[in-house]
Amino acid sequence: MPPPADIVKVAIEWPGAFPKLTEIDQKKPLSAIIKEACDGWSLTNHEYYALQHADSTNFYITEKNRNEIKNGAILRLTTSPAQTALQLHERIQSSSMDAKLEALKDLASYSRDITFAQEFINLDGISLLTQMVESGTERYQKLQKIMKPCFGDMLSFTLTAFVELMDHGIVSWDTFSVAFIKKIASYVSKFPSDIAILQRSLAILESMVLNSHDLYQKVAQEITIGQLIPHLQGADQEIQTYTIAVINALFLKAPDDRRQEMANILAQKQLRAIILQYVIRAQRAINNEMAHQLYVLQVLTFNLLEDRMMTKMDPQIRDIIFELRRIAFDAESEPNNSGGNVEKRKSMYTRDYKKLGFINHVNPAMDFTQTPPGMLALDNMLYFAKHQQDAYIRIVLENSSREDKHECPFGRSSIELTKMLCDILKVGELPSETCNDFHPMFFTHDRSFEEFFCICIQLLNKTWKEMRATSEDFNKVMQVVKEQIMRALTTKPSSLDQFKSKLQNLSYAEILKIRQSERMNQEDFQSRPILELKEKIQPEILELIKQQRLNRLVEGTCFRKLNSRRRQDKFWYCRLSPNHKVLHYGDLEESPQGEVPHDSLQDKLPVADIKAVVTGKDCPHMKEKGAKQNKEVLELAFSILYDSNGQLNFIAPDKHEYCVWTDGLNALLGKDMMSELTRNDLDTLLSMEIKLRLLDLENIQIPDAPPPIPKEPSNYDFVYDCN
Repeated sequence: MPPPADIVKVAIEWPGAFPKLTEIDQKKPLSAIIKEACDGWSLTNHEYYALQHADSTNFYITEKNRNEIKNGAILRLTTSPAQTALQLHERIQSSSMDAKLEALKDLASYSRDITFAQEFINLDGISLLTQMVESGTERYQKLQKIMKPCFGDMLSFTLTAFVELMDHGIVSWDTFSVAFIKKIASYVSKFPSDIAILQRSLAILESMVLNSHDLYQKVAQEITIGQLIPHLQGADQEIQTYTIAVINALFLKAPDDRRQEMANILAQKQLRAIILQYVIRAQRAINNEMAHQLYVLQVLTFNLLEDRMMTKMDPQIRDIIFELRRIAFDAESEPNNSGGNVEKRKSMYTRDYKKLGFINHVNPAMDFTQTPPGMLALDNMLYFAKHQQDAYIRIVLENSSREDKHECPFGRSSIELTKMLCDILKVGELPSETCNDFHPMFFTHDRSFEEFFCICIQLLNKTWKEMRATSEDFNKVMQVVKEQIMRALTTKPSSLDQFKSKLQNLSYAEILKIRQSERMNQEDFQSRPILELKEKIQPEILELIKQQRLNRLVEGTCFRKLNSRRRQDKFWYCRLSPNHKVLHYGDLEESPQGEVPHDSLQDKLPVADIKAVVTGKDCPHMKEKGAKQNKEVLELAFSILYDSNGQLNFIAPDKHEYCVWTDGLNALLGKDMMSELTRNDLDTLLSMEIKLRLLDLENIQIPDAPPPIPKEPSNYDFVYDCN
């Protein structure tokens, strides 16, 4: 008979003694279980003891998380969180440097556990750490020459413990003094700190800026962009990542009236060129977190265009339009203002505005009342006219010499193209917390959006000619141009020139070939014989997809633990056993390079115990207080619910892994695989299989219905002459 569901068989350790095998009844109070364990080793005052996992986490077991204990788990009997917090609180105030260092090292480790963190914070532990940073640094600096390693380690462990404690979200960031902020800022700007101290100081500054408006003001006064830039020029990518994160935080939280000012400072300090040289073009791969921070910086930079994008009219609009007209047609002199020339002047302006491709020939300013793109479109037009004057004049004159219906209207095209580019680059939207989609080419020029526009407006004119379009085809041309731009962007060109070269290879004829090829690959045959054939082979294809999903689960996946500080590298791994009966999982210190063996994963979950798989908002960890509720995380979240109200919560690294795991788990439970990835794989494999089976029938039309059965012959007296 299997053991009751509420009974868990574990081993409990006690220092200096042999572990004891025992059974834990999950219906009993945890205090009673701890008392029984204490009685087994004749320990009194059981209220001073607690159980914790004897693994790399060393997390305490509480009434809230006790259901996570699995059969075969190894637990440790140890002092309670309250007692441990009290002891460490006293030890870190020791007069002995060695004792203090060892206590701070233990504190940095214990602070990862929220149960311990709550007890230590209740003892006003955060204030103690901040006081040590504020008042102790000068005294330690005097000793630095004779005990530099000890000093560096002591400060590093102090800041690590502080970061870990604050990550639990128990204490508000608004409570810190200016003196503390100045000390942390000094470790970044002036203090000759080591890598660990610099890392944690940057992380603290980022969290301060992101979590408190008041602290943003104070941090912005203490840290300048010039003080951060040297950290980007080093070889440590993690330090570079933290540095860009601080810059992004200052950029993101800056008041609207100061963002342009900060952008100007960034330009003066040549931040873009430094990032391009020391980060993007450095001889090493860019990790996911660095890619995310570069994406955030890219988004925040483009968001500076939002004001112009949402501005309908501008006092200078008349001057800009006059300048566009002057550059295009080289008007040497304007008609004088005498009354006899008013009508002539109006007629000439109307004619030229028509040639420039404005919709409203009489008053072109009315073309810029729509937001987006607002005045941003006119800014782009003027930039193109001034910086690529020959190309601008050629486009305007070339189209003004065509028939009315065949001209590509420069004004209207520029307005719609600017709107399209804003949509592609998501100008005005806040950066996603999970996206890593940055484009290196946008870091190669100080006016990258305008240069991007200049390339694309020439592409639009070229595609218009290739399509031999008329005014009625305007929307079709814009669709083709958008496809050309999107396809070129997906290749992640390293420079604007490379982007331009990619577009040269994506002519209208090439787009038609690509569309035709994709259409053939995804063709949905609707004739009755093909539909019947699809229905017949679909189960085979689904079985093949199922096996692929299960094989991927056997390989396993590394999942990141997301919390209040995104960059905290905490990982765990989960994989399915080769016999598809058990899920093995456990925490990791770092992201693995390959598969993780089953025997290195401490925890197990029998597939037979799984009750259900839930996704999105139905996941328990998406309902918890303080859980990240943004759309991107919700779309990657799923949970396994199993016996005894247990749960295993996941946040997939990307959409592909999310689909693989939800499909695989549903397949294990005998349910349908419903993900978008399965639908795409099914369509692709079905199409390929049908085409393979129909190769011999190429160029032969398949009838929609079977041919009619011929009438019976008048007799069956068939004669064969074999001679």
